[in-house]
Parts: sequence; structure tokens; C-alpha cells
Amino acid sequence: MVKKARPRNPKRIRDLKIKICEDSYLGVAISRIAVLIAEEILGL
Repeated sequence: MVKKARPRNPKRIRDLKIKICEDSYLGVAISRIAVLIAEEILGL
């Protein structure tokens, strides 16, 4: 049986669901993820 995790902070999750539809927020988030991945790969 697979259990679903309960959200720890439902208000924050609601806010993020709204923000993810905004192009500007999504662009910044993708850029930050790309930087983190590049740093991890390059060992910076």
C-alpha cells in the first residue's frame, strides 16, 4: 500500500501552485535550478 504524504505547509503549497503559472517566476526558478546543477557537475 502506498501512502500519500500530507502537506506540511498547505498555504505555501497553494502559493507555489499559483506562482508556477507566472512566466517570470518560472523563468527565475528554472535559472536557479540550472545554476545549482551546473555547480554540482562542475564541482564549484
